[in-house]
Amino acid sequence: MTTTTLAVLVPLLPFLGAVAGLLLGRTAPGFVRPLAVLPVLASFTLAVLVAAQQGGGPAIDAATELTPTGSVPIYLALHIDGFAALVAVLVGLVGGCVQIYSTGYLRDDPRYSSYAALVSLFTSAMLLVVYSGDLIVLLVGWEVMGICSYFLVGHYWETPEARAASLKAFLVTKLGDVPFLIGLFALGTDAGSFRITKILGTVAGGGLHHPTLVALLLLAGVAGKSAQFPLHTWLPDAMAGPTPVSALIHAATMVAAGVYFVARLLPVFQASSAAMVVLAVMAAVTMAGSAVAALAQDDIKRVLAYSTIGQLGYMTGALAVGDRGAAVFHLLSHGAFKALLFLAAGVIIHAAGTNSLAAMSRMSHLRDRVPDAYWTMTVALLALAAVPPFSGFFSKESVLGAAEQVATGHSGRAPGAAGWVVLVSALFTALLTAAYAMRLWLLAFRGRGAEAPDHGRQPLVMNAVLWVLAVPSLAFGGLAFRLLPDWFGGGDLTPTLTTSVLGTGLALTGGIVTYGAWRHTTALAARVPLGAVAAHPEADAGVVEAEAIASHAPAYGDIAYAPDPADPGRLLLGPLHRHAAVGFHLDAVYAALFVRPVLAGASLVRFLDREVVETYVRGAGALPRLLGAAVRRAQTGNVQTYVSALLAGTVVLAVAAVLVATGA
Repeated sequence: MTTTTLAVLVPLLPFLGAVAGLLLGRTAPGFVRPLAVLPVLASFTLAVLVAAQQGGGPAIDAATELTPTGSVPIYLALHIDGFAALVAVLVGLVGGCVQIYSTGYLRDDPRYSSYAALVSLFTSAMLLVVYSGDLIVLLVGWEVMGICSYFLVGHYWETPEARAASLKAFLVTKLGDVPFLIGLFALGTDAGSFRITKILGTVAGGGLHHPTLVALLLLAGVAGKSAQFPLHTWLPDAMAGPTPVSALIHAATMVAAGVYFVARLLPVFQASSAAMVVLAVMAAVTMAGSAVAALAQDDIKRVLAYSTIGQLGYMTGALAVGDRGAAVFHLLSHGAFKALLFLAAGVIIHAAGTNSLAAMSRMSHLRDRVPDAYWTMTVALLALAAVPPFSGFFSKESVLGAAEQVATGHSGRAPGAAGWVVLVSALFTALLTAAYAMRLWLLAFRGRGAEAPDHGRQPLVMNAVLWVLAVPSLAFGGLAFRLLPDWFGGGDLTPTLTTSVLGTGLALTGGIVTYGAWRHTTALAARVPLGAVAAHPEADAGVVEAEAIASHAPAYGDIAYAPDPADPGRLLLGPLHRHAAVGFHLDAVYAALFVRPVLAGASLVRFLDREVVETYVRGAGALPRLLGAAVRRAQTGNVQTYVSALLAGTVVLAVAAVLVATGA
């Protein structure tokens, strides 16, 4: 087969698997699992073959006109460069791992067939985004992912948390998609085409008429899809869905789409210095704010969710300094270890016998009960904290190095201010990332919370997937910057001495300080009985936090929720902890600024409709009704009455005529 044919099959196979799974889910349930797993694995294999044939060389382009539009045509087009080839491999790998893992995690779920079909469709949509050479076709995959996320996040629709989270994810991302769509049309109009190659050629020739406006409109959609400030609030709540869905969304689909889109069209954004500075500020606020919030979360999946937001901030930070190679490098590295983190968390949750949530304050003695999750999650957390030689170290250092080059004036790919903003915030986030990674590890595996019932060893497929993902989490970064520089646009991804020392030193400092805080609080907590909420001075804050984040994990036995008194996050954040635990009240701010005014406006419209408009409508109908009633009373059926009325009318008309004549 030609490379083009193989590339067409990559997104097509999961789509066909999804359709077949939906059709046969009820009539032939025995085919559901093979139809869930095999098409995605076949797609992954073909993506590897496409990447091998592309080889990091010139982009592969192919196109056929989809339909004449009368103005800007739409093409079924492929544009596969080194970035696209590698990202497609990541999507196929994570999608396949999630499908295999889900056969064990959701083996008793009555809605598994629809779930598996939606996961395949989700994977297919992301692959369409990755390979598409036309922005309108890319938009199709972009929107299909949005609707898939709505259904998958709301998989446990019986719970109010899942219903609210799915609706919130859909609405917030759609809020960004509206300006995004306008920006796409404006970009296509300026370039005279939606083909990516032609758009980039137009940008190179200075043909964009309003680059700042177009870039900012597109950034709104990117902020929504990739959960960047200020449209990031949907992602932590999306943890109400099944854990494998969280792994898919956070590692390879949905949130990665926005970063990938900017990387693919980076020259469009570089055409506006203002847009690059806005992107840098957005990345900086996202990085630092999410890292602080992660340090205050109790639910293990919410910690990882805020972690994803922060790591996406690193990627957008790399793009803000004009280095898409570093951004995609970190996207690939992060995809491997973040998928591993979520799936390891799923093993912990599965061991606890819950569906989706697991409060770290409830965890105790998990190291011996889930050894596979313990060791693989340790590897993933070290990669997240960017400790050498794990993959996260090399990819994160490429971001820091790119920012340092711009900040010091050694690179002119972006304004120097953007470089400094990204560099300072990234170093601060490196400190916090190691802190919350150490806190998660300590509370999850060495905590003194209430011990959950032991549900036995987890299914083999779940543990096997963890070890598969542990390999790239450990080795990908060190191999990629040596063997794959051409795949990342030929840029140098070798860690620089200055940022390596600073980043690693801050990471070690964050981990050591957190460990010291944990030892200190553990010594104090030894005098606090487990479950004694009132005995701890900050217990009320823990209860407020639990209610605010809707962490409704079931209680174990008769033990009520009590914050772990050995939580180092409370000591490190102090008074800031209460605010960080609820995401700095951004949801409350949005409710005050947007939700309440809209509801008040709706109430006003309803009042005007019922009390004003309907009053006129009722009045307009009342007059004819009264006239009709009067006429009906006159119809007595008595002939003498009719003759008398006729004579009276004749007399009246005669008198009126005389009066008129006299007046004349």
